Amino acid sequence: MAHKLLIHGADQVVMIAKNGERSLSGDFMRKLAVINRKTEEIGVSIAVDRNGKIFAVGTDDVVRDEIKDFQFQRRIFASGMSVIPGLIDAHTHPVWAGDRVDEFSLKLAGASYMQVHQGGGGIHFTVDKTTKASTDELYTGLVNRLNRMLRCGTTLVECKTGYGLLWETELKMLEVINKAKTKEIIDISTTYCAAHAIPQGKSAEEATDDIVNNHIPRIDELMKSGRMSVDNIDVFCEKGVFNIQQSEKILRAGKKIGLNINFHGDELFPLNSAKMGAEIGATAISHLEEISDNGILEMARNNCVAVILPTTAYILRLKAPPVRKMIDNDVVVALGTDFNPNAFCLSMPLVMHLACVNLHMSLEEALVASTLNAAASLKKSHTHGSIEIGKYADLIVLDAPRWEHLVYQMGEQDRVIKHVIKSGDVVF
Repeated sequence: MAHKLLIHGADQVVMIAKNGERSLSGDFMRKLAVINRKTEEIGVSIAVDRNGKIFAVGTDDVVRDEIKDFQFQRRIFASGMSVIPGLIDAHTHPVWAGDRVDEFSLKLAGASYMQVHQGGGGIHFTVDKTTKASTDELYTGLVNRLNRMLRCGTTLVECKTGYGLLWETELKMLEVINKAKTKEIIDISTTYCAAHAIPQGKSAEEATDDIVNNHIPRIDELMKSGRMSVDNIDVFCEKGVFNIQQSEKILRAGKKIGLNINFHGDELFPLNSAKMGAEIGATAISHLEEISDNGILEMARNNCVAVILPTTAYILRLKAPPVRKMIDNDVVVALGTDFNPNAFCLSMPLVMHLACVNLHMSLEEALVASTLNAAASLKKSHTHGSIEIGKYADLIVLDAPRWEHLVYQMGEQDRVIKHVIKSGDVVF
């Protein structure tokens, strides 16, 4: 049986890491493992086995000796091209109905996120539309968005619930994500986020008790029975939503049934939720525009990944999260689109561009944050996020001799991306 794929003759292959590193922080984020063309005749090769995993990577002459007895279902001659790992979107809300175009005008006129939220818009507007939508409608919308992400180079995505709030709709969203997880090409990490807002007619304390005593035990039953796969627990820890104590209670309950803690923290007000999350063993915390110095130190100390969302700060005109301070203090930094009706962005290359220009990340840091470190935020960096032997062959072939063109050519990723490859199969 032939192996899946041989890419050969490439000008450049960006491995990201080459020694099995699970994440990169500090100065190491700028030190990419790269293999460049050796001579005019000798480029770089990647060989993918029949199971969709990388079994050789190096210059053409070295790989040629390793594969001389093998056949391949497909060969890509990549002269003049570069190859990077598939991009990983570490934070999205892709299951919902309706849209919030009208709110964009309100925000441009000066309305804050919380003003829109308190006026009945925001999350509650989407909750109403999502509650009324059928499972088929939600699934069709999700698949359309996942395919658009794939065209932009995303091969692994974190998908949250959170536009149901009450159990019945949250379960519907979980079922939609779970179906996509088993049927669609893109890899999915599922996050339960019923604590995204306080349901109308409930207090924060009542919502907390409902999630801890009703939702999470039901998720535990679904997981143990094999009917559902859920990976992470999330909560919007924010002033006017769930406070520190309520958030911790929900997160600990999720952790108790085996979910990774991966939540929204320190976005609009400095509640010191990053410090709390790091201390209770969070895998990742998102947003962090208002993170404290103590929060930064605790996240670094506990190897907690900071998931930065440049689109949110940009759209809501928030102050930028202190990314340079995080990197300088050895926090593992990842990136995500925060795709949702409030921040409609499906493109990780655009997120990388914003991270470089607005948040002062280097090109190398943005690429690490969108590959290996984003995989680490989902506890997937042992299988995803770099071009190393034994990992899944999730790759992007760029129609450019240097990978930087993916970020440099703003908004032109559809012209720069030649192929998107998932587990050795060319899917775009």
